[in-house]
Amino acid sequence: MDYRQLKLGKHGLPTWDALAPLVIKLADQQTEWHGKELNVAVADELDLPDELRHLTYPNHQNIIENRVGWAVSDLTLAGLLQRIRRGYYRITDLGQTLLAGDQLLDQNLIHQQPKYRQHQQDLQERQERNQVHDVAEAETEAEPISAANDLAQQVQAYNAEVATDLLQRIRESAPEFFENLVVKLLVAMGYKGPNGSAWVTQLSNDGGIDGVINQDALGTSTVYVQAKRYEEVNTVQRPAIDSFYGALSRNHADRGVFITTSSFSKKAAETAKGFSIVLVDGIQLTELMLQYHVGVQVKQQFTLFQIDEDFFED
Repeated sequence: MDYRQLKLGKHGLPTWDALAPLVIKLADQQTEWHGKELNVAVADELDLPDELRHLTYPNHQNIIENRVGWAVSDLTLAGLLQRIRRGYYRITDLGQTLLAGDQLLDQNLIHQQPKYRQHQQDLQERQERNQVHDVAEAETEAEPISAANDLAQQVQAYNAEVATDLLQRIRESAPEFFENLVVKLLVAMGYKGPNGSAWVTQLSNDGGIDGVINQDALGTSTVYVQAKRYEEVNTVQRPAIDSFYGALSRNHADRGVFITTSSFSKKAAETAKGFSIVLVDGIQLTELMLQYHVGVQVKQQFTLFQIDEDFFED
């Protein structure tokens, strides 16, 4: 393929969305691809001169392969590619449909896909919640904005992207995976206590209870868990809360946690409050996962210094 026939961006290389049709075309030629191999294969298809094919950023990362990686990322967010396991991708039914269609597979079409729009809505909701939190903190602090504040905002924005991607990965997982995940999270949050126990109930006979956490060795204090892995558009309604309350009553329980990857209707929230059921929606779920390091790893840490005034006053 003559790269000069594509939309070119910085460095005289094709833009990421100009590469998207080629990514989908090659993805359709194999059952699965390792991400790095797909990046290289697409870059090699462009008939780039050597100086452009091997052009790198200051950190020595290959520019065109990095640009292909951005295309793979957005195609995955939009549901045209699917991450089937760590580092491996395959084309989806949607990807094959759009590949065979007449529409130009560009940035506009990719970003119009329901999955991508859902991703953006999740990210916006997460950012709005963080802004409310930031405003509340700002009202109690009179310090001017500093480099530390700027860095904190950048870290927050980055982690919001990670949490949003994490939520989509969870939505794509199996129901039993999600049930195990929520129990692990509650254990990481300290609900099990030092001598308690936690387990996921049998799928065939859970009685409306997905997980159980005994907070002490004798099981005198128990938390029951309901986990619903839903798409964002599938809001949890009041009947689901009523059903969970019924399951709690059958177990003579006085506390329960209902966790979902979507959200709760106003009626569901009001009902849960009356029943003393704690609700955790998808955004709060992933915020807690980041806070308690469940399903994520610390990528990098920074140390900021300030002058020790006491040192100079001695």
